[in-house]
Amino acid sequence: MIALIKKIQKIDDKVLDKIKTVNKPFLNKIMIVITSLGTFGVIWFAIALVMLITEKYRSVGVNLIIGLAITHLLGEFTIKRLVCRSRPCHKLDDDELIIDRPKYYSFPSGHTAASFCVVGVSFLRCQPIIWVPILIMAMLIGFSRIYLRVHFLTDVLAGALLGFICGCASVGIMVNLAVNYGFFA
Repeated sequence: MIALIKKIQKIDDKVLDKIKTVNKPFLNKIMIVITSLGTFGVIWFAIALVMLITEKYRSVGVNLIIGLAITHLLGEFTIKRLVCRSRPCHKLDDDELIIDRPKYYSFPSGHTAASFCVVGVSFLRCQPIIWVPILIMAMLIGFSRIYLRVHFLTDVLAGALLGFICGCASVGIMVNLAVNYGFFA
């Protein structure tokens, strides 16, 4: 098991080294903006809010809030505290940082988990005109976390998987509430 973890860490480190070679000041600014959209789920809560005030998508908005809550509880309060993985930026000197060092653990990526939760919900509940741009934004946010060296590739992949599963599970919860209790029907 330890050998497998070391191999995964080697891959993570190689990915970071490759991405470091494309760091450019103009790209840094773009990635900072993209990652900021995912901070505290700002873009996702904004989308949920728009859906909540739109009659056609109100239940989808509720579904997004439920999914994001589940994702946050599992990712930030449970898995991160169990795994306690240090971030790649903690190995860097201050002059190598592109953004401030986040305070909390690395695995899984919370930005990516929230993003892919919204992908899961929108994929199951919305037309491609809605979920495809959400998927693109989620992928950009996940990539920005690696680019900015605050997450490893495996943190982002685990966050995407966690978020997608939580988003899909929240759709199941919504269906159950609608069928069994008449809520959000």
